[in-house]
Amino acid sequence: MKVLVVGGGGREHAICYKIAQSDKLGKLYCAPGNAGISEVAECLNIGAEDIREIKKFAVENQIDYVIVGPENPLVLGLVDELGKAGIKAFGPNKKAAIFEGSKAYSKRFYEKYEIPTAKYQVFTEASEAINHLEDFDLPVVVKADGLAAGKGVLICETYEDAQQAITDMMIDSKFGSAGEMIVLEECLTGTEASLLCFVDGNKIIPMESARDYKRAYDNDEGLNTGGMGNFSPNSIYTEELTEFIKTEILDKTMKGFIEEEIDFRGVLFVGVMINCGKAKVLEFNVRFGDPETEVILPRLKSDLLDIMIKTTDGNLNPEDLIWDERKCVTVVVASGGYPEKYEKGFEITGFEDVDEDVLIFHAGTKKISDKITNNGGRVLCVTALGDSIEEARKKVYSNIDKIKFQDSFYRTDIADINKKL
Repeated sequence: MKVLVVGGGGREHAICYKIAQSDKLGKLYCAPGNAGISEVAECLNIGAEDIREIKKFAVENQIDYVIVGPENPLVLGLVDELGKAGIKAFGPNKKAAIFEGSKAYSKRFYEKYEIPTAKYQVFTEASEAINHLEDFDLPVVVKADGLAAGKGVLICETYEDAQQAITDMMIDSKFGSAGEMIVLEECLTGTEASLLCFVDGNKIIPMESARDYKRAYDNDEGLNTGGMGNFSPNSIYTEELTEFIKTEILDKTMKGFIEEEIDFRGVLFVGVMINCGKAKVLEFNVRFGDPETEVILPRLKSDLLDIMIKTTDGNLNPEDLIWDERKCVTVVVASGGYPEKYEKGFEITGFEDVDEDVLIFHAGTKKISDKITNNGGRVLCVTALGDSIEEARKKVYSNIDKIKFQDSFYRTDIADINKKL
């Protein structure tokens, strides 16, 4: 099969890494890809949101299957456009992608189908939002409604900070049109967890669990990011919690999809906050999480391409997913200044010094001549498997300093099971 992966981050590198292992694969392309992806796929000079050019390439090159990684092309309707050309694609259509395109829509969906979530209000006027701030206890969460590259969620410790966040989003357009509508939300406490699920149009099949770290710095300090590290599995998932999530979240979500006539085929990312053995939904995403993908896919023993095709065709079964019992840890190496302003173009060195059993997924890199440089905020995901979380973590941190570029930084407390965050 000729397969095209759309995207150019760590998630897409992990996807390409697994797809390249498939016996079904003939030729693998990636648009636009990155320096690491170029080792396993032919990278194309086509942006992930360039719907017209992606469709044109797929048609002209007789691509059999397209895998859409990032949220933006999904929300823009890439899967729909490919379908019009008779090309199968992995990922939800535009109607289903609204769960990532609008936080307000998602919150109303949770409420309608009695899916546990935080108390919230939706606003289209900054003054009205500010006037209702004190309806919420502190800290209060301010969310841009639309896509904001993982940075549109602010946890505000004071009402003054919340007022500034509202002003930044709605008046100063810090996140562009994504902040024209906002959601105010109670701040849930507990332990955050991530659950990725394959959805084949008629059933939701969970993957292995994971634990994300959103804050930029150690001890969960600093701004929210797209994710600074992850580990899998997440030990907080007891049998009781797994059953609660199935009956109170996943089953109700599938019921909602059916009643709303949403033909969801792809990955549903469920972010939850767990407290006292119960879970409340923080968010739905409509694609593989990043960096959850970098710890979940290395543990998948099944053929990922086969799983994706069965998901698209509507005939995936739980027994199709076979998992490695080993644990996995990834730590993000980021550009100095991320998630705010940072510089690009610094040469990255030391790849050849990393142990063979450590995976390096490129998230924001670019090859210039024979040099690999940083080309984004999150640059690399240093990943390892081990018989325990501690073993995998030790492998990562014993190798991470071998890779160097100017002003790089990383959290030192990812997967530290002795530290409660």
